[in-house]
Amino acid sequence: MLRSLGAALTNARMGMARLPWTASALPKPTMSPTLAALTVRHKTINQIQRDGGRPVPYRRKKSPDLESCPQRKGVVLRVLILKPKKPNSAQRKAARVRLSNGKVVTAYIPGEGHNAQEHSVVYVRGGRVQDTPGVKYHLIRGAGDLGAVPNRASSRSKYGTKKPAAPGA
Repeated sequence: MLRSLGAALTNARMGMARLPWTASALPKPTMSPTLAALTVRHKTINQIQRDGGRPVPYRRKKSPDLESCPQRKGVVLRVLILKPKKPNSAQRKAARVRLSNGKVVTAYIPGEGHNAQEHSVVYVRGGRVQDTPGVKYHLIRGAGDLGAVPNRASSRSKYGTKKPAAPGA
């Protein structure tokens, strides 16, 4: 390309021909066959038998600090009051908890009222709070030092409340 361009410049100075400034006059880049072969590569029969068909896409874990455990025991470092995102307005009760694997997370305290304080032993499960940024975990009511929600009538199993005694018994 440079040699032909140099020749064209020399010829232009002598008034013989014009420079090839149009796109059609310039040489077109070509892809070598080896590079073209590398762009699409199929699995071999052995790879398909060993690994299966298509690779399964990686799914990011929603609660990574639990390290694939359903719950983790932890110690409360600090009790917090957080504000939710717009358009909601409230005071969400949460706690900073050091888990048994050494990681520190922010966990939501569900239900009305709580007795969590610094150094309380609590259990943490996954599950984010939709309107509170950075809170990906829930504390389990009625387990460890965190008491159940008193006088709870419905959804008692979620809040650790025992069945109330029958009034006639």
